[in-house]
Amino acid sequence: MNALWITLALLIAGFAGWPVTALVFRLARTIDDKADAGQAADAVDGTNDSGVEGGADGGPGWSDDPSAGEATTSAGTPAVPAAATPETPAPETPAPAPVPAAAVGTRILRGGAIIGVLERLAVALAILAGQPVAIAYVVAIKGLGRFAELKETPVAAERFIIGTLTSMLWAAGVAALARILLQA
Repeated sequence: MNALWITLALLIAGFAGWPVTALVFRLARTIDDKADAGQAADAVDGTNDSGVEGGADGGPGWSDDPSAGEATTSAGTPAVPAAATPETPAPETPAPAPVPAAAVGTRILRGGAIIGVLERLAVALAILAGQPVAIAYVVAIKGLGRFAELKETPVAAERFIIGTLTSMLWAAGVAALARILLQA
């Protein structure tokens, strides 16, 4: 009977952890998107951290955000830029930020779903076997295997941390609960 409960705990820890991890990734992305939207709104309002009064180009209250539709002053009224003359050039729109080469066409942390299942199984087995020190080996092997990719891409490092902690907490929780129930 214990073998059945251990097998069930391993299956739940290993395979049911994927939706939990995906949910945490979605939550993290939602939080990041809200923070990015807040920063974009601050830039449109003319509040920025550069210490220069006004919008992104440094003009007083000038905003040339293409998503705003038209340039406005800090009072929110449409701004009419002066005609371009040799003495007063028209304000330039900033060029879009370049996309890192690593982000174009490359998948971040390939094989992560399979590695996550194996990681959760290893953590659950370590706890069920009464050898929680083995979890350190799992973390070390996973970190060493991903080191080069994590060093190159900050986004990959963030996903690695979020995914690893979520997976390990899920697997440890399921295994600890199973161990408590088996001892009762």
